[in-house]
Amino acid sequence: MHIHILGICGTFMGSLALLAKQAGHQVSGCDANVYPPMSTQLEAFGIALIVGYDAKQLHTPPDLIIVGNAISRGNPCVEYMLDHKLPYMSGPQWLGENILRDKHVFAVAGTHGKTSTSSMLAKILDHAGLQPGFLIGGIPQDFGCSATLSDSNYFVVEADEYDSAFFDKRSKFVHYFSNTLIINNLEFDHADIFDDLNAIQRQFHHLVRTVPSNGHIILPSADRGIKGVMSQGYWSELSSFGDQKNDQWRSDILSADGSKFDIVHFDADGAERARASVDWRHTGMHNVNNGLAATIAAYQVGVSLDQSCQALSRFVGVKRRMEVIYDDQNVVIYDDFAHHPTAIKTTLDGLRAKVGTEPILAIIEPRSATMKMGFHQDSLGTSVASADEVLWYGNSAVRWDMSVLETLTVANSKVLHNLQEVIDIAIKFSQQKTHIVIMSNGGFGGIHGKLTAAFDNS
Repeated sequence: MHIHILGICGTFMGSLALLAKQAGHQVSGCDANVYPPMSTQLEAFGIALIVGYDAKQLHTPPDLIIVGNAISRGNPCVEYMLDHKLPYMSGPQWLGENILRDKHVFAVAGTHGKTSTSSMLAKILDHAGLQPGFLIGGIPQDFGCSATLSDSNYFVVEADEYDSAFFDKRSKFVHYFSNTLIINNLEFDHADIFDDLNAIQRQFHHLVRTVPSNGHIILPSADRGIKGVMSQGYWSELSSFGDQKNDQWRSDILSADGSKFDIVHFDADGAERARASVDWRHTGMHNVNNGLAATIAAYQVGVSLDQSCQALSRFVGVKRRMEVIYDDQNVVIYDDFAHHPTAIKTTLDGLRAKVGTEPILAIIEPRSATMKMGFHQDSLGTSVASADEVLWYGNSAVRWDMSVLETLTVANSKVLHNLQEVIDIAIKFSQQKTHIVIMSNGGFGGIHGKLTAAFDNS
């Protein structure tokens, strides 16, 4: 079957393309924004990419068109597809019906940490010899690709709450036939499609309703947003983690930066059942909790606590999640996907705990739909307290006056609209052992390559 994907370079759609290719289909696709790492990954798998949405690409009709959720009415390919009654489907529906229906599905949901937790879980299951398939909204460096099929009964999927397509406004994750569900956390996000937190909680409860009675839901006990979901009812087994007495899964932090910790499993009476240690390259309590959730999920299918902690200790990480892209002994540059104030805060707090008093420069592009619309202005200002200096980059899509951040931000900050000026200031700021964190969920005008080149030439 020839499958053509509209919006193929999105993290989800690109991963879907890999699965379709591995399932034996001829796969092609198009997108307006073609940039690494997804574009290079697709090309490496022999998937033909077309830049733009000229309807001529459909004049020889494919057998099926999969429509990405970023594609809307008015798109030339969509209008041609509808006018000529070409067969089409949303990506989540295709994934559920063709890949997931007959698998034990580990679905990882929540506002933050989905990609990292999914990658950790895939690593644990693989380390235990279970050879899982997976689809992850990023590229785990432990595997080198964002999606793979296997003959295993197990499949890990990053379960996004974003809508499925212009013709299907349900959240993606309701299509996934989840057996083991992780909900990491829940906050307001995606202001372009959700009016408030209640609207998001409604979609998450739809997800909870799809988990079978012999399935399992894993969640942090103290998260208010998740409590609001579960108060509406659930029909599956629960495992909670946190620091409350009734939590049967807890972490015992052994280093301030979260790079060393124990995972402890308690029985129903509060007695310690098992304990194992993680010593890894990652930092921050958010990553500790991600690893804890992944461990609990793997435990449901017989993976021991020791096996999970061994795998986590060897976990390399995910591209664009505090990925070190430059290190010349004096300056370290990290690429981070941070898309929400909470993600920015936890990432910078973790780095501060790791590097002590060494200077941190955060370069942030508020690019997510929610931040571009002006939500979270106050929390953006306080999210960067662990940085010494912050450069806010205002791209043309931002719909509010970002200059207010210069007064709201608790760290020294500047709002800039010129990438070269950002680079020049970063060069001047840097001294011995400076840490620069580039935070954006997009290409950020190619600043990653431009900044590293500037340091090479300085």
